[in-house]
Amino acid sequence: MQSNDDNNKNLREAAKKELEELAKVRNEFYKYLDTHLPKTENRFDFSTNPQLDAKNIYSLFYKLDYQARKLRPYMAKAYNLKLE
Repeated sequence: MQSNDDNNKNLREAAKKELEELAKVRNEFYKYLDTHLPKTENRFDFSTNPQLDAKNIYSLFYKLDYQARKLRPYMAKAYNLKLE
């Protein structure tokens, strides 16, 4: 049987891994936008109505959203939250 400290350590390690993956996926998403959208004053400039690959955008966003959802249980446990 695992001690409470071991359990907490395992949860922290798992949460850290998921946070690192979230950062990786987020970076992929922004790399795509940086590559395909011009910037004005450090903001993406949509004024030229650039054509972006919707399937690729959806795929990148889905990965980002999925990774964020994977973190929910860790956050709920850490802050004693009840999730719907």
